[in-house]
Amino acid sequence: MGSASGVGTPVTGVIGSPLDGDPALVGGVAVAVVAVAGALLFVRLRSDRTRGQELRSALAARREVAILTHPNPDPDALACALAVRELAAVVDTDAPIYYPGEIRHEENLALVRELGIDATRLRDGSDLAGRDVVLVDHNQPRGFAGAGSIAPYAVVDHHPGGGEGTAFTDVRTAYGACASLLAEYLQALGWRTDPSESGGEPMVSEGLATALVYGIRSDTAGFTRGCTAAEFDAAAYCSERADPDTIERVAAPPMSPTKMEVRARAVLDRVQRGAFVCTHAGNVPSPDTVARAADDLLRLESVRAVVVAGRCDGTLHLSGRAVEDSVHIGEVLSTAIEGIPMADAGGHGRMGGGQLSVDHMAGLGPGDGVGADQLFEGIFAVMASQDPEGAPADPAEPLDPVTIDADAESATSENQSPDDPDPGRPN
Repeated sequence: MGSASGVGTPVTGVIGSPLDGDPALVGGVAVAVVAVAGALLFVRLRSDRTRGQELRSALAARREVAILTHPNPDPDALACALAVRELAAVVDTDAPIYYPGEIRHEENLALVRELGIDATRLRDGSDLAGRDVVLVDHNQPRGFAGAGSIAPYAVVDHHPGGGEGTAFTDVRTAYGACASLLAEYLQALGWRTDPSESGGEPMVSEGLATALVYGIRSDTAGFTRGCTAAEFDAAAYCSERADPDTIERVAAPPMSPTKMEVRARAVLDRVQRGAFVCTHAGNVPSPDTVARAADDLLRLESVRAVVVAGRCDGTLHLSGRAVEDSVHIGEVLSTAIEGIPMADAGGHGRMGGGQLSVDHMAGLGPGDGVGADQLFEGIFAVMASQDPEGAPADPAEPLDPVTIDADAESATSENQSPDDPDPGRPN
């Protein structure tokens, strides 16, 4: 009777795992999990390989392309240009490298010198007339007369923007360096970095591997700013072929006294509100000095975001930096310059830049002009709106335009030394 009523009968499988006691089912689930994981990995590798194959095919479809960097190519842009040129070479496509601005910063010059990079300065859009242009490290041509008439053939970039290529486009804004994309292409295509490996695919040259590693290192501030797993993976892939001695020489080039003085002024003349800093470095020998000063200021204790301004060749150059989880510095700059004629600014969350015409700031053209004090007030206001925790607890006194102008004028163009003869533009 007891068994008929179920009293005293053991009950199993009710609160235990539904897989308990069924080895076949357990094994089936395990196989399914492995299959799904393998499929996801295959899709990722196939995607990367497809992107690399697509770019290689686009290059192979032309006898010649023109590789174009942004106006002042930094190590990331230079490394990408070299990678595209080597990809083009294996499909017998000529691919000269062009840049429209200046190569001025010490580490950029050192990289060009150490690796013997052959690049030509662009005069204007006529140099690219009738040519298929490959943009690297930017997605819209800029910085030269006729830039608006260029329809890129291919685009490889990691910056925000809507630029596209007619044959190929790969823009990944989540990446910390554009060089990571090119390294992924090479790796997925089977290019070798270990000399002991055998195979039919080309070997990544020592110079290219060195450039890619340094480009990633430079654009992520030593793997500390905007860095993702892609940057570490790409650097690991290239590191076996990269030359550490060259990287060391490029990373610590000599600096002129004039540029060092500009960076010192930027620190000494800073205006700080809470965790935010703005400073006007006055006349600068080259705009890249403004970017280096911004890097310096972000290292100040308790500082979360900085903007440095400096005048060069009739343009006020801005460079901004921000720590993670603070303001989006590219949006801060683009918002602050809205409505100012002949002004352009933007960038990433942690790094941005901009340019304003000094003449238009003084009132040339539409509008009444804008002073550096007004510009800084606008920047501080946007920073505070995005990161209230970094804003000062008490209302700040308005900036004194006389003080700002006096600080800016304290460094005149007469202080430019003979070793800084020709201004460029910021990275």
